[in-house]
Amino acid sequence: MFAAVILCAVLRPWRLRMTATAWRSIFVYGVAVAGLNGLFYASLRTVPLGIATALEFTGPLLVAMLSSRRAVDFLWIGLAVGGLLLLLPLSAASAGIDPGGAALALGAGACWALYIVFGQKAGAEHGVQMTAIGVVIAAVCVLPFGIAQAGAALFTPGILPFAIAVAVLSTALPHSLEMVILSRLPTKTFGTLMSMEPAIGALSGLVLLDERLAAAQWVAIGAIISASVGTTATAARKEEVPHLSDPPTVGGEAEPPPPR
Repeated sequence: MFAAVILCAVLRPWRLRMTATAWRSIFVYGVAVAGLNGLFYASLRTVPLGIATALEFTGPLLVAMLSSRRAVDFLWIGLAVGGLLLLLPLSAASAGIDPGGAALALGAGACWALYIVFGQKAGAEHGVQMTAIGVVIAAVCVLPFGIAQAGAALFTPGILPFAIAVAVLSTALPHSLEMVILSRLPTKTFGTLMSMEPAIGALSGLVLLDERLAAAQWVAIGAIISASVGTTATAARKEEVPHLSDPPTVGGEAEPPPPR
């Protein structure tokens, strides 16, 4: 809710004139933002931060893989699947992982995939201002659950500074920057930088939360990172593989980015 207020005040999305198609894309984008955040934070109650981030990252990894069609891509798919199997509570190496929390993190990954696809469609026409509308839709979806779970405690003055900090650092700032960055960074650079998220999540959990992972879990996170790096690196080389964040094309030539 705070993120929606902040973004609307800064970006003033009410000035936009949108088509019915744009509204459909932004609605799915907003619901995806709600699911991405809600499911991910729910998973953190029972799953370590690094593992939750790696499981969530299977969403964008799947989107990248679905755009590839070459034999080498099966290597990355196998690597990602191997890492995923090590993280899921299916073997002794991952016996301590809560199945429900893992399912929530995977659900967040599915929402992240929708976020990428429909965020690109929504942002291609109206740019970063679409983020504000999407977060408003997300707030409408999520706020009733927060009120039902926490009630009046949700508005305790003592937690408001933390709520605002989370609103800025977890939603308003990253989603806005990502909408801008998607249209400016090369595919390979963006994909490689995004691939570091599971490692950063695991290291943050270790340093800040004292969450210690087993050796097999570190190997699994490394496998998922390697699969993502490999997918983006090979897809960007010598082939015109359109990235989901690339601007739409007309007659084989890229349209210029919309004015901001």
